[in-house]
Amino acid sequence: MNSASEWHILIEALRQLHGKEQRAAALATIVRTHGSTFRRAGTRMLVYDDGQVVCELSGGCPQRDIVLRSLEAIDTGQPVLVGYNAESSLDVLMEMGCGGELDVLIEPLSTPQSTAFADALAQCLDQRRNAWLATVFAIDGAVVSPTHMVRCGQATLYDGLGDPMLADAIAAAIGTGDFTPATMQLLPSRGGLADVLIEPVEPIHALVVIGSNTAARALLPVVNLLGWRITLVDQDPQRLRPADLPPDLPTVCAGPATIRDALALDAHSSVIVMTHNVEQDIAYLAALRDSPVAYIGALASRERALRMREEAGFGELRLRAPAGLDIGSETPTEIALAVVAEILAVLHRRGGGPLHTSSGSLHG
Repeated sequence: MNSASEWHILIEALRQLHGKEQRAAALATIVRTHGSTFRRAGTRMLVYDDGQVVCELSGGCPQRDIVLRSLEAIDTGQPVLVGYNAESSLDVLMEMGCGGELDVLIEPLSTPQSTAFADALAQCLDQRRNAWLATVFAIDGAVVSPTHMVRCGQATLYDGLGDPMLADAIAAAIGTGDFTPATMQLLPSRGGLADVLIEPVEPIHALVVIGSNTAARALLPVVNLLGWRITLVDQDPQRLRPADLPPDLPTVCAGPATIRDALALDAHSSVIVMTHNVEQDIAYLAALRDSPVAYIGALASRERALRMREEAGFGELRLRAPAGLDIGSETPTEIALAVVAEILAVLHRRGGGPLHTSSGSLHG
């Protein structure tokens, strides 16, 4: 799937496609995978008619072939489903070097209607809510012009299907919204069994860093690379002076007593406390104990971590302290990498161990 930051870039590009400066383009989407592949189902790449791309799939041989096929689809105006497997595109499959198989849907985006789903996605994500995107691309095995449906919570924000039976089936398949990786489903429609790609789309992750210091500043470039949003918090306004920080960095001056009112925290947020003052850390942690964030951690020695849990009222697993994965970090930059890696592991429900000792999927 595309990451939240990739989706943000794609949505903006899709919304501008039929604006003042109209551009011809096609959307390439991996709809099925089997075995080891470079990206998972739900991953998308936008291809313009000059060969430029938004959100590269792989940068290698498969991508070059997909771009060429996308240019053909732009010229013909017809969608196509391309299989990369032992029966077709074998030369490209061999060059992929990952041994898996995949199907790629290529849909030309020739009308404003073809990108209308992007506005609905943006509306839901701007509210910091989870969205579901359903893409219908085949009926009884025959490729059709793709149509889309967007669900936000229990509401349908966009329905381009023109098929109430299929819309009801998609809504039932999504259910209560327990987010899982993108899945392919065969669902009943008025024209037959529809191939539908159903995928979650989440808001961009937001990281709140409490404590303006060298360790906090080391987090900035790491978080920016991931496309996350970051907010720096300190109760001393002098430590939030623009001269010491990037001019566009969001900052909040708030102490433990006002931190919950000063921040809009949600399930797509993480907090790392690093004031280097144990009493302040404990006060902030106590104020944030019942917040809905996905991850909360603190820089601390093991002894301090025990005190933090006891005095701030945290359970063993809720507070990640000492924060970060065990990679032998010493410098502020190494610590920043370790902390961000642990947050990613928590978000992806992974243990954070070495890949060569794991037996599960490499990519989620």
